[in-house]
Amino acid sequence: MTDQITRLAAQARELDDADPLAGFIERFAPAEGVSAYLDGNSLGRPLRDTGARLDAFVRHEWGSRLIRSWDEQWLDLPTELGDRIGAALIGAAPGQTIVGDSTTVLLYKLMSAAVAMQPGRDEVLIEANNFPTDRFVAEGIAHARGLTLRQLPADPVGGITVADIAAAVTERTALVVLSHVDYRSGAIADMRAITAEAHRHGALVLWDLCHSVGVLPVELDAATADFAVGCTYKYLNGGPGSPAFAYVNASLQELTEQPVWGWMGAADVFGMRERYEPAPGIRRFLSGTPAVLSMLPLQGMLELIEEAGIAQIRAKSVSLTALVVTAVDELLAPRGVALLTSRDPERRGGHVTIGHEGFADLVPRLWEDGVIPDFRRPDGIRIGLSPLSTTHAEALRGVVAIAEGLTGA
Repeated sequence: MTDQITRLAAQARELDDADPLAGFIERFAPAEGVSAYLDGNSLGRPLRDTGARLDAFVRHEWGSRLIRSWDEQWLDLPTELGDRIGAALIGAAPGQTIVGDSTTVLLYKLMSAAVAMQPGRDEVLIEANNFPTDRFVAEGIAHARGLTLRQLPADPVGGITVADIAAAVTERTALVVLSHVDYRSGAIADMRAITAEAHRHGALVLWDLCHSVGVLPVELDAATADFAVGCTYKYLNGGPGSPAFAYVNASLQELTEQPVWGWMGAADVFGMRERYEPAPGIRRFLSGTPAVLSMLPLQGMLELIEEAGIAQIRAKSVSLTALVVTAVDELLAPRGVALLTSRDPERRGGHVTIGHEGFADLVPRLWEDGVIPDFRRPDGIRIGLSPLSTTHAEALRGVVAIAEGLTGA
């Protein structure tokens, strides 16, 4: 194994030396005691200047300007940041994206709004192994509204396909809920073709972008997507619990009614009216007071992404995952490890998943040694590779540590 590691290490160095995004690595705070952080698809690393940004906020925007900051800048943050996400990351024209609430709450708002728009249709279709929050929210809405929730099986490695949707969607289907990138395998769904197929039957589509936003280009407008939700604490590095964002196609906004009526989504926020009247446009999807403090780290990461460009970020992501797949083949496959992610980079997102019966015991030992991948039951490790904060050498160190852990088990 030594010769293989030496050769792979030389390859990783060459890739890092040629990396046009290499300079971004130093903009992230060092992680003490961590030699390989392979979980950026669950929680992104903080930037070096995040502490200073928060300190300045406490001293000036909050500490000195106090409540005046609401009028000066905070009230517009949800839509301003939403438009920046739309332009840089998800292919959305202005006025269609807003930051606020958690992923779960936004899923609830958009699913509820979507099914309410489809009278006479009594079915919600969701991929059977979608992330639990998506499935649980859909289950709750179906239960409350007397709808049928149909769970659609999909290939565990290849993910959901247009053929799967064509065979499943009917005239009864009100809404299809899918992840753009599968949280387990990393499989990329064909957003444009799947959306078109669902629309052909009159169904609406809600896309979960949590594992795609910030690591590969998303083109919601070009795909004529209806709704989308994404989080900001993975590849957008907003920090634990940072708010999610919602996209609602402009053609649907005035036709929708989201179920959580709050003062920030009202047409006259400070009018203190007797009855609720929704704000025009995307702002109607707000409810309560925006989490301004939690938006600060997100702003810093958006600046980096805008500087780097999503095309270059995607190119590095492909390079990182390709190196990991090669290392898995050479170092882990001989030890009984299965590759659970597509070999085709066009079908692969920003993480690589591998399987072995010994991973449940191995991962705690890796964490103790400063190698941090993500474990997914029953026997999977996800190697999450956030392009702006991860080198090829670091990714390889993680795979080598897994190989050595299995050898010593």
